[in-house]
Amino acid sequence: MPTAPNDRPDLLPPTPHSPRASRRRALDLSIRLICCLATGASMALTALPALAQETAVKFQLDWRFEGPAALFLVPASKGYYKAEKLAVSVDAGNGSGGTVTRVASGAYDMGFADLAALMEFHANNPTVPNKPVAVMMVYNNTPAAVLALKKSGIGKPSDLSGKKLGAPVFDAGRKAWPIFAKENKVSNVTWTAMDPPLRETMLVRGDIDAITGFSFTSLLNLEARGVKTEDIVVLPYPQFGVKLYGNAIIVGEDFLKKNPEAVKAFLRAFTKGLKDVIADPAAAVATVKERDGIVNAELETRRLKLALDATVLTPDAKAEGFGEVKAPRLALMASQVSDAFATKERVNVAAIWNGGFLPSAAERDIFGAKKK
Repeated sequence: MPTAPNDRPDLLPPTPHSPRASRRRALDLSIRLICCLATGASMALTALPALAQETAVKFQLDWRFEGPAALFLVPASKGYYKAEKLAVSVDAGNGSGGTVTRVASGAYDMGFADLAALMEFHANNPTVPNKPVAVMMVYNNTPAAVLALKKSGIGKPSDLSGKKLGAPVFDAGRKAWPIFAKENKVSNVTWTAMDPPLRETMLVRGDIDAITGFSFTSLLNLEARGVKTEDIVVLPYPQFGVKLYGNAIIVGEDFLKKNPEAVKAFLRAFTKGLKDVIADPAAAVATVKERDGIVNAELETRRLKLALDATVLTPDAKAEGFGEVKAPRLALMASQVSDAFATKERVNVAAIWNGGFLPSAAERDIFGAKKK
């Protein structure tokens, strides 16, 4: 005879406390746990594309972590790059020429360099691929200057004729010296080369009569060597007929072609950060000190203010529009650089500048940012 249901306990519905009920509850719990884990993994995988959209940008400065480096460190510190989906790393440099070369090599995607150095590279390396392109003018006026001590008797450009000048061979002012000399009819100058740390020291010792350098760098370096401000003569190139553009943001051709939106985003974030730097230079220098703890905050704040006044917040920059260049002035500079630097080929203006990635004119209106 068939077995009665009551004789088969395994066919009976489980009671709440039976062993079979416990096993079923454990099984249900395991299934729910697996489902949760699967859902979590699915959500994590779904989020990966969003993370992958962040574009990495390797950026090199023209020089060490000094006051002007805040122009690029503030946007990073305040999260402006990140808000534009950029992962930007900023490294110190050792001169504009080196920055141009490293961007061209692909070691860096973008950089900050003297426009004359960029022009020289293009004209001397016409067949090299990935030549950098300038996409935003930051130093509308070159910071190059001649500096001397008052006791030398030098007070104006014509006093430099027959004198001994000194600067590193790659110094922007030294390389552009033929332009300054021609404009001011200076002749019979002899040059002494040295490493950057010795430039101001040799002037103080009297080994040379004058130096070329960035005004906001050499002035403070002379003061650091015990020279009083009133005993220093500064002859800025722009004030003596040399209307060269200064430093610009540059981008490698390959990176520009592959990541045009990232370049636009970088310039937007940079411009936003620049307004903060102008509004509060002291706070901006704090970001520099975070990168280099031995930075003298007071000194670098002064350097930053000098740099802004001499190169960024200038009448020329206001007239032309911050970030932009004017074609006639750029063409004249290209011709002057070709002659003064004795380049292999003439500088091709069309190849070194592309203003198509700039933020709007309204976004680039930085002149209201300075505190009264």
